[in-house]
Amino acid sequence: MSLPHPRHLGRAFATTLGLPALILGSLTASAVTGTPATTAVKQQTSSTFLDDGLCDHIHFGTNPANLVAEAAAARASASYPKRIDLPAGFQPEGIAIDHSGTAYFGSRLDGDIYAASLRTGKGSVISQGPGTASQGMKLDQRGRLFVAGAAGGNGRVIDSNSGNVLASYTFTSSANTFVNDVILSKDAAWFTDSRQPVLYKVPLGHNGKLPRQAAVQTIPLSGDYVHDPVNLNANGIELTPDGRSLIIMQSSTGFLLRVDPRTGVTRRIDLGTAVMTNGDGLLRSKNTLYVVQNRLNKVAVLDLDNSGSKGRLVKELTSADFDIPTTAAFYGSRIYLPNARFSTPPTPATEYWVTAVQR
Repeated sequence: MSLPHPRHLGRAFATTLGLPALILGSLTASAVTGTPATTAVKQQTSSTFLDDGLCDHIHFGTNPANLVAEAAAARASASYPKRIDLPAGFQPEGIAIDHSGTAYFGSRLDGDIYAASLRTGKGSVISQGPGTASQGMKLDQRGRLFVAGAAGGNGRVIDSNSGNVLASYTFTSSANTFVNDVILSKDAAWFTDSRQPVLYKVPLGHNGKLPRQAAVQTIPLSGDYVHDPVNLNANGIELTPDGRSLIIMQSSTGFLLRVDPRTGVTRRIDLGTAVMTNGDGLLRSKNTLYVVQNRLNKVAVLDLDNSGSKGRLVKELTSADFDIPTTAAFYGSRIYLPNARFSTPPTPATEYWVTAVQR
């Protein structure tokens, strides 16, 4: 995900300064009550997420139940609209979709979480934001949304059924932070910070138990990663096909980096002459990695080797309906992308929408 265009930074900083002290000063995971979800949307919500399978260690394997659900989703989504309108002025960024076809979106304006049916396009805000942006998000099998907290320097976990915040984690007290995206493995949630040369690890306990604040780890990045103090650094994040390492998108260089999750040592992924300029969100299916190139209004499709050490550009996905897409999520044979419209001055009446394209 990306920061707003420079012309919008004043508004973003004003929002940051208004962040409640309760969020910035959180020292332990805490539960707070959010806005209840509306019945119309939540009747379609499942407590599962659409991915290639369950994780083993930090490793994704094949889950037959997921394969059945994906096949059903592919059949259903063929008749769904290819464009879904979001509330005016919402300023979308992150997206996650469950098996039932309910999509969740985060607002970079105030952090609200909006849920909508892919079938009807109807939706509502299910969780009020903390006043700072909600960036990347992932949905686990328990229906919990893990949300990157941008300039708040934090992450939170939201019950997608009730909208309640189950836990909040403070990653840093520095004002120079932008927690941008998140990926889930079996034993942890991993968050990027576009302003700091680190990853944040939230270890998960038995049966996915959420930890206390003290368990959160900061993993320094080293190796081929060269920090840019001015521009965006680590942005989108994914797992390698073999599940042994992480992949991060460094937006300032256009490089994809393979990260050892235990040491933070990075190695640039060999893509030949291809550079992922304006790279943002990442999305993987088996050995295929999709890289959203926001201001280029396209999605690069890469074929990776199992270790994620090498890859090649296979094709690019485009749409006349794109207006600076940022992140992506699968449903059936489609990829859904919210359009951030960074080049359009945001107002309460500005239109925002989601575009669906074939994989």
